[in-house]
Amino acid sequence: MKNISVIGSGTMGNGIAHVFAQAGFNVNLIDINQDALAKAMAVITKNLDRLLSKERISVTQKEETLARLATSTDMKKSVTNADLVVEAATENETLKLKIFKQLDEFCPEKTILATNTSSISITKIAAVTTRPEKVIGMHFMNPVPIMKLVEIIRGYKTSDQVTKTIMETSQALKKVPVEVNDYPGFVANRILMPMINEAIISLREGVAGVYEIDTVMKLGMAHPMGPLQLADFIGLDVCLAIMEVLYAGMGKDKYAPDPLLVNMVAAGNLGRKSGEGFYSWTHGTKELIVSKNFNS
Repeated sequence: MKNISVIGSGTMGNGIAHVFAQAGFNVNLIDINQDALAKAMAVITKNLDRLLSKERISVTQKEETLARLATSTDMKKSVTNADLVVEAATENETLKLKIFKQLDEFCPEKTILATNTSSISITKIAAVTTRPEKVIGMHFMNPVPIMKLVEIIRGYKTSDQVTKTIMETSQALKKVPVEVNDYPGFVANRILMPMINEAIISLREGVAGVYEIDTVMKLGMAHPMGPLQLADFIGLDVCLAIMEVLYAGMGKDKYAPDPLLVNMVAAGNLGRKSGEGFYSWTHGTKELIVSKNFNS
């Protein structure tokens, strides 16, 4: 592994590009929007400066990391020499299937195709390619430069050698890879999202308020942030999409997204990304929103 292409320059994409470049890989960060790429590079530079201020990297390491990063809006041109492509586009199945069809056409036969999907079937994504044995999930956690876990998801036809290569590559990033099989939600979101959904149900039913629910989980269960704050951080639209995948895949009522979550997404209250969710995120601050609409 030497040349890495990352598709999508959003929060996850720029984080993935950052850690690969910092670990010594040559990285092409690809997006359809040049402004998004410029913003991504600014975020990466800011995050490197933060590491520099904490003396976790040197000035030379920062400069070398940035030198290994290139950006492009031309996916076909930018994946022709890729040893590995990591797709980190929006969590939308139709879009991901389209991207993987294109990658299968554009990439050399040797290229391993990975997706950062948090819930969509690796097997289904692999099925639109002619190389299902080389398709695998690399589910990084947010924020990517900080979080150690990478959930490595094997599709039905993913080969042992590709799995071994991606496990070793993840270790080269100083991450901790954990191999799981391709079932709805994998492990992380199969456990996490029903917990978040249950917190939303508890809020809607008036069991407790936002602050109280989050405080119980932080102080009682030693979680770094409560489930409602975490939902805002992830994005309520993403939480809803994952719950819908779980519900469709499992067919059990316990995976049905709560109506409050559905309504908040429909109203555009998506959490931190929109400035308002269970909390207000205006001007970078977090303040509790008191709303009668939280209760039935």
